[in-house]
Amino acid sequence: MSGTDGTKYDGFTEEERAAMKERAQELKAPARRGSRAPKADPETEVLAKIAEMPEADRVLAERIHAIVGEHAPGLTPKLWYGMPAYARNGKVVCFFQSAAKFKSRYATLGFNDPADLDEGEMWPTAFAVTGLGPAVERRIAELVEKAAG
Repeated sequence: MSGTDGTKYDGFTEEERAAMKERAQELKAPARRGSRAPKADPETEVLAKIAEMPEADRVLAERIHAIVGEHAPGLTPKLWYGMPAYARNGKVVCFFQSAAKFKSRYATLGFNDPADLDEGEMWPTAFAVTGLGPAVERRIAELVEKAAG
């Protein structure tokens, strides 16, 4: 199938394919380290990935990481598709996606099924984040506290 500009479209963008490759590497990493090798520290891996981000995304990710740590200490940081994520019992509850990752105009704070955000018959599961003032930080804190259960 071809796009309107004559390029071939195979269903995934280059950025999506790169994210899938990163996820595959994340899943294979424990096996490659072997049973005798020291286990990687997920917190260190997440902080290293945040440090690699362009400044605008890095500032957001660092602050969100701190908010999650303070308001949902029961969630464990981990990498998920190459992005910072926070899990309960191994299942990702929430995650940060940098704008640069998929060449988007805004970063995203997203929530997966294990998040306890249910509110009626419909509720948001992803939020665009372009800045972090006091009101936004309070809202993020409320969301991650509720999501963590």
